[in-house]
Amino acid sequence: MKIEFYRHNIKTEDIKRVRGVLKSIFLTTGDVVSEFEEKFSAYLSMKYAIGMTSCTGALQMSLVACNAGKGDQVITTPMSFCATANSIIHSGARPVFVDVEEETGNINADLIEDVVKKNTKAIIPVHLYGQMCDMRKIKSIAKKYKLSIIEDAAHAIEAERDGIRVGHKSDMSCFSFYATKNITSGEGGAVCTNSLKYANLLIMLRSHGIDRSAIDRYTKRYKHWDMPVLGWKYNMDNIHAALLIGQIDRIDELWKRRDRLWRSYEEGLHGIKGIKILKTLPNSRHARHLFTILVDPKKRDSILRSLQRKGIGVAVNYRPIHLLKYYRKTYGYREGDFPVAEDIGRRTISLPLYPGLKDKEVLYVIKTVKEVVG
Repeated sequence: MKIEFYRHNIKTEDIKRVRGVLKSIFLTTGDVVSEFEEKFSAYLSMKYAIGMTSCTGALQMSLVACNAGKGDQVITTPMSFCATANSIIHSGARPVFVDVEEETGNINADLIEDVVKKNTKAIIPVHLYGQMCDMRKIKSIAKKYKLSIIEDAAHAIEAERDGIRVGHKSDMSCFSFYATKNITSGEGGAVCTNSLKYANLLIMLRSHGIDRSAIDRYTKRYKHWDMPVLGWKYNMDNIHAALLIGQIDRIDELWKRRDRLWRSYEEGLHGIKGIKILKTLPNSRHARHLFTILVDPKKRDSILRSLQRKGIGVAVNYRPIHLLKYYRKTYGYREGDFPVAEDIGRRTISLPLYPGLKDKEVLYVIKTVKEVVG
C-alpha cells in the first residue's frame, strides 16, 4: 500500500473559482482577496485579515509593524519550523529561545520571564501541531513588560484553549496556507488583528509601503500614490485567494474528519511499548494539524526509513532551530541549551493526517508502526 504523507483537499468548485479569476482582467490583489479576507476574519471572529504570500512574510511584517528591529530581541521557541526564527532575523531583531513543555512541545510560558530584557520587543508563541500555547499566561507577561504578542498560528486555524481562540490574546496572529496546511493555496499566508492601526500599516507593508493598492490605481479615477513607509512584496493575489475562499466554508467539516483519524491513531497506538504520544490538553480544541509520535532516539531514523520502505510517507517536525548549522554558527548555540526541545527533535515522527486519508489506510499505518517499532 502507498500512503502519501499529505494530499490536499481542493475541490472542483475551488478550481472553477480560480478559472474564473484567470478569465478575468485582474489577477493580482483585488476584490477576490478582499472576499477571502472578510470570510477568514469572520471565521476567526477577528476584525481584520490581511492576505500575504506566506506565513513567514506575515510574521516578518507583523514584527516590523510593532517596531521590532536592530538591537531588539524577540522571544520564541526552538521547536518550530525555521521560518519562525528566520522572520525575526529578517526584521532586524535577534531571536531568543525558550525551552518547551515536555507534554505538548509548546513554549514553556513559565520560562519566558527569565529571558525578558530591556531590549525585548515581542513574544512569538507557536501553537505546535495545532494545540494552543498558554495564552493567558503569555498575555500577562506581555502586559507586565509592555511586549507585543505575535502568534505563529500556522498549524492552528481551528484551535481553542480555555475559551480563547487564536488571535484573541495577541496583537497579531499569523497563518499559513502552504501546501500541507489545513486549508491551502499551495503558498500563502495571512495576518489577523483587531487593530485598525496595524491593519492599515500591514496593507502598506505587504506592497512596497505604498498607500494605494493596484486595484485602486488601475480600476478607479487616477490619483497619485505615495510611499509613507519602506515595505516589501508580500501581497496575496486573486488567484491564491480564489483557492482559499471555498475551503473556509469547509474548515470545520475537514477538522471533524481529521479529529476522527487522530482518535483512531491514539486508540491504535495507545500503550505500545516504545511509542509516546504528546498530550491533548483538557479544555482545548486541538486543530489536529500534525500527528506525531515519539520513539527511541537511537532508532528514530531507522524507523523512518522502514516506514518509507513500506509505502508510508513520514516527516520530522521538527529538528530544533537552534541546532541548525546557521544558528549554531551565528549565535553559538549547542546541544544541551534547550534539552526538552532537543529530546522531542531526536524522537519525533509525523504520520499521515489529512481528510482524504481512508480508514483502511490509517489501520495499515497503525499496524506497520507497531511492527516496525516492535
